[in-house]
Amino acid sequence: MLSETLEVKTKRKHQLFFDPSQPSNTDLGDIAAVYAVALATKTDVLKAVQIAKDDPSNWRQTTLAERHELLSGAALNMRKKRGDLIGVAAAVCGKTFYETDPEISEAIDFIEYYPHSLSLLEKQTSLKLSPLGVVLVIPPWNFPIAIPTGGVAAALACGNTVLFKPSPLAFPLGVEIANCFWDAGIPREALQLVTCEDGEPIQTLSGHADVDAIIFTGGTQTALNLLEKRPDAELSAETGGKNATIVTSMADRDQAIEHILHSAFSHSGQKCSATSLLVLEHEVYEDTAFRKQLLDAIQTLKVGSVWNFSNKMGPLIREPLADLQTGLETLELGTGKSARGASGVAESWALQPNCDAINPKLWHPGVKWGVQRGSFSHQTEFFGPLLSVMRADSLEDAIEIVNDTAYGLTSGLESLDPREQKIWMEKIAAGNLYINRVTTGAIVLRQPFGGMGLSSIGAGIKAGSPNYAVQFCKIEESVAPTQGPLREESPLQFIARNWQNKHSRSVDSTPIIPIEIRNELQKTIQAIYSCLFQYEREFSGEQDFFRLRGQDNLFRYLPVGKVAVRLHPDDSLFETLIRIAAARIAKCKVEVSFPPDLKNSITEFLAGTEGKRLCDSVEICTETDEALAERLLITNKAAKIDRLRYAHPDRVPQIIHQAAAKFGKHISRHVPLAEGRIEMLRYLREQSISIDYHRYGNLGEREI
Repeated sequence: MLSETLEVKTKRKHQLFFDPSQPSNTDLGDIAAVYAVALATKTDVLKAVQIAKDDPSNWRQTTLAERHELLSGAALNMRKKRGDLIGVAAAVCGKTFYETDPEISEAIDFIEYYPHSLSLLEKQTSLKLSPLGVVLVIPPWNFPIAIPTGGVAAALACGNTVLFKPSPLAFPLGVEIANCFWDAGIPREALQLVTCEDGEPIQTLSGHADVDAIIFTGGTQTALNLLEKRPDAELSAETGGKNATIVTSMADRDQAIEHILHSAFSHSGQKCSATSLLVLEHEVYEDTAFRKQLLDAIQTLKVGSVWNFSNKMGPLIREPLADLQTGLETLELGTGKSARGASGVAESWALQPNCDAINPKLWHPGVKWGVQRGSFSHQTEFFGPLLSVMRADSLEDAIEIVNDTAYGLTSGLESLDPREQKIWMEKIAAGNLYINRVTTGAIVLRQPFGGMGLSSIGAGIKAGSPNYAVQFCKIEESVAPTQGPLREESPLQFIARNWQNKHSRSVDSTPIIPIEIRNELQKTIQAIYSCLFQYEREFSGEQDFFRLRGQDNLFRYLPVGKVAVRLHPDDSLFETLIRIAAARIAKCKVEVSFPPDLKNSITEFLAGTEGKRLCDSVEICTETDEALAERLLITNKAAKIDRLRYAHPDRVPQIIHQAAAKFGKHISRHVPLAEGRIEMLRYLREQSISIDYHRYGNLGEREI
C-alpha cells in the first residue's frame, strides 16, 4: 500500500497474514488469513520517493506549532484505536494483550513528546530548525506499534516528508498506525506507507539518493549494510543486543527471580531488551534452593494462544530462525576455561525447551546451565524464550563476562549493596541500566532507550530523549550562542583570547592578522564559552525528569571515548578549534589528524605556543586518508578510534566512509556550531539508569 494518490486499483500481489496462535494446519483444514496487504513494486517505490522529495502538500513549509497540533490529533486517534491495535497485534504478531497495551501508551508518548522537545530546544537556544528532507523509517516486528510510531512522529515533527516501511511481518499494524496520522489531517503525501517485500523494492528504497535520513531498528548486519550502501545518509539505528542480568550474593533472591522471569520471557523473549544471559555470582550459582526456585517459577509460566488470557507467553511470530533453532536444540561442550579454570565443562539443560506438538511457533522456555565464556550461547543474540546461565567469581568477574560481548543495549543488576551498584554503574557498557527491577519496558523520557557498541549504529542518540528529534533537522545559527555565567574563564578560552590579543595588532596598531581570522577567534571564544556553559548546565550531571517515589530514573552523558578530529584544507580556524575544544570539554581522548601536505594558517596556529597549549594532551597525527582508514579497522580497545569528527559532509572521502561502515563507526560530519547545546552532543553518548530503591514498598533510608 502507498498513499491514496498511489493506491493501485488493479490486481497486484498481496501478502496474507495468519494468526500465529493457530497452527497452519488442523483437522478442520487450513486456517483462514486474518489480514491481506497489497505489496508495492519497484515502480511504486520510485514514485513514492519522488513524491516525498517534491512535497506536493508543502508539509515542509508548515510551522512547528502547526505540526504539533496535527500530531496531537494523531495521538488522540491512537488512544481511540487502542482496542483495534491490541487486536491486530495479537492476530498478526502473536503479542499478548498485556504486552501490547503499554506499547500503545509508549507510542502516544512519542507523538506527544517529540514536537514538545523541539519547541523547548528552540526556546532554550537561538537556533533555527528546519526539515532535513526525506526520512525513511524501517521499524521491527517485535514492537510493531511503539517503535514505528516513534520514528514517524520524530521525522514528521521536524517537518520532513516520511516514507514508512513497516516490517513485512507486521504490515497490518503499519496500516493501522498510518491511518491514525492520516485521519488527524497529516497529508498522505507527507506520510507514505510503503509495504514492499525484501529484495529489489526495499533495496531500491533504502539505497535511493533522495533519502536524506534513515531510522532503522533491527539486525546489526542489516544496519551495517545500510551504512555501507548509503554512508551519506543520516542513519539512526538501534540494533541487536545480548543482554544480561547479574545477580550477586547481596541480592534479594526472591525479588531477583521475579524480575528475571519478566525480563527473559515476556513476549516469549522476543524483545531486543530481553535478558538472554543470567550471570550468577558463585554463591548464588551454587545455591541449589535458588536454582530450584528459579526453575519452578519459570515452569509456572503458561504458554499458549494469546486469546486465552491466562497464558503469559504467546507464540513466536514465526518458526525459529537458524541461530535460535541451534540454541534451542543443542548444547555446547566447554572448550575454553570456566570461571573456576576447569576446561572441558559442558553446558546442560536445567530446563529443556520444547515445542508444542501442534503449533511449531509455540515454545516452552528453556534454561541452559554452565554456559562458558566465548561460547555460542554467550555471544549470540537469541530472539526467543532461552536463558543462558553463567557463573562468575565476583561482581568484577561478572562485569567482564557481560562486557565481553560486542553488544551493549540493556543490562541489569540485582544487588542491595550500594557499593556494588556504584561499581557496576561505572564499569558496565550498556545504554540502559536497570538495578533491582526488570530490564524491559523503557518509558519515553523516563528511560530513553538506545545502546552502545554494536547495539547502536549512528550518533547513538536515544529514542525518547530530549535530543532524539533534533538529529532529523537542519540547524542554522545567525546570532551569538546561548551562554550563561561561569565560575571563571577556562584555560581553553584564555589560550584563544591570549593568541588573539597578542597577534591582533602591531606596535602602531596596524592589524597583523586579517580581520576574518580575528573574527574566527572571537567566534571560537564565544563557542567555547557556550560549550562550557552547556556542559555545566546540561551534560555534566545526572538528571531525573520525573522524581518518582521509590524509583530513580537518571539520565546522563558519557564521553564517547577517543575522538579523531580530521582536518581538511577547506576547514576554517573556528571549525578546527571548536572541535578540539568541545571534545576536550567532553573529557574525550582527542587526537588531531591531518594530511601530510596540509600547510595553512590553521597548522601554523597549532604549531605555535597557544596551539600547543590548546592541544595539550592531544595527539597529533600526520597521515593519508588511506592510513586513517586502516586505523578505523583497529579493534584493540586502547588504540581504536571511537568517533571521527569532520567539519562538513562533503569533506569525508569515500574510503573513510567504507572503512567506518565495516564496524559501524560513526562519522560526525555536521558543520561545527558555536551553540554548545548542540555541538557538545557530537562528543557525548547518552545513558539511562533506572533504580528501584524501594523493597516491597518500603523506602528504607529515603522514607520521608
